[in-house]
Amino acid sequence: MMMKVPRLMIAAVRSGAGKTSIATGLMGALTARGYRVQGFKVGPDFIDPGYHTAVTGAASRNLDAWLLSPGGVCELFGRAVAGKDIAVIEGVMGVFDGLQGGGERGSSAEMAKLLDCPVVLVIDVQAQARSAVAEYLGCRAFDPQLPLAGVILNRVQGSGHLELLRESFREAGNIPVLGAIREGSIPSLKERHLGLVPVTEQQQVKQVLPKLVEAVSAQVDLDGIVRLAASASSGCGSCCKGRSAAGDCLSAAAKRFNIQEPPPPDGERVLLAYAWDEAFHFYYRDGLDLLERLGGDLVPFSPLRDRRLPAGIGGILLGGGFPELFCRQLAENREMMRCLRRAHAEGMPIYAECGGFMYLCRQIFDGRGDAYPMVGLVPGSCRMEKHLTGIGYVEAPALSDNVLCRSGEVLRGHEFHYSSFIPDGEPFPWAFSFRKGNRLVRRDGYASGNLLATYLHFHFSSSTQAAARFLASCRSWLKRGGG
Repeated sequence: MMMKVPRLMIAAVRSGAGKTSIATGLMGALTARGYRVQGFKVGPDFIDPGYHTAVTGAASRNLDAWLLSPGGVCELFGRAVAGKDIAVIEGVMGVFDGLQGGGERGSSAEMAKLLDCPVVLVIDVQAQARSAVAEYLGCRAFDPQLPLAGVILNRVQGSGHLELLRESFREAGNIPVLGAIREGSIPSLKERHLGLVPVTEQQQVKQVLPKLVEAVSAQVDLDGIVRLAASASSGCGSCCKGRSAAGDCLSAAAKRFNIQEPPPPDGERVLLAYAWDEAFHFYYRDGLDLLERLGGDLVPFSPLRDRRLPAGIGGILLGGGFPELFCRQLAENREMMRCLRRAHAEGMPIYAECGGFMYLCRQIFDGRGDAYPMVGLVPGSCRMEKHLTGIGYVEAPALSDNVLCRSGEVLRGHEFHYSSFIPDGEPFPWAFSFRKGNRLVRRDGYASGNLLATYLHFHFSSSTQAAARFLASCRSWLKRGGG
């Protein structure tokens, strides 16, 4: 698993500058040229990687140094780029925006330096010319350690505007202009309350993405991009400074950050069903890969369309998504809900997060206030609000033993949702305390027997122990005669 792979990051100084469209189009354009492209997204976002995957044919990965630790990022990156020709990393928010205003933790800048990765800045140049140069130079002055290497100009108004821009960047020190995207030349990607509309829901994606790729191919210097990516050093930055052998990256990261290769599966392999359809599709691919390396065999099922669970399973994963948009279809699939109730009654381990948590509640009130009956394993209701009710990274000490961890153990995760949970009454078997620093945010989730449901988006790769514990619960249930 070599780190020596050409790589670069597409970043911007703010959200909305066009980096997702341009990064996705660039990945698709390089794939169309025959390159084996590995896409990445900085941070915990689930939706953007779906677009990367759609244009490259390879599962995009999340790079998150807070969820995984810097060493965990190096390990993940090294695994993902094995056998690939080039890695394209899409940044998050503004290039310097991270966990806190006073530091770079969690930012694209931190990730670029960690992986020693050249950064191409996307600049929305509508209604500006020379001022765009100040934006670039301001970033360089703000953090001289950031490996800025060029720009892609977005929303260029015409040939005259482009000539002014090129001249301005040339006069400022021959700053490479690696692309110029004309206003209106690339199709817009649809958005809604949690960001872009996921690829899984858009029938027109098959028409939109080829146009996006074609537009980027015609307006970005792909040869220049490839040369820039190839200029990246042979190791990653913070993990491998001073190392000449790129293959030392993973072992160096393991020593420095105490990363352990997953142990061999303890016992027989176990079949895990995971919800996958338009309503449920938020999973970290590397977390699922870890479960497979630890002995899990993953099989998808659709709570929207399937009438029964896959045969022979030992556990169930219900990921996040948008159940609030599919309440009627979910409520009408009574056969699936009966299967889930039966599995729970028999003691099968079930882990549900965010949208999956909502689905397991007694009912969901949608944005209009209409109530829809759900599975009913969690004694409470979820109600859609008009504002975000949970956002950001949290640490989650367990309030009792559950299928992922023991009481007092701490998981790290992320939440981002517009719904609120109303328990039927107290006392209630809350699963976690959500904390940000020393501040208690709230109690969250439901833990009872072999069922754990929570708003927490948890990356299994952040805790091999938690992944192994879930699989051990599944094996134990099967050995007791489950299924």
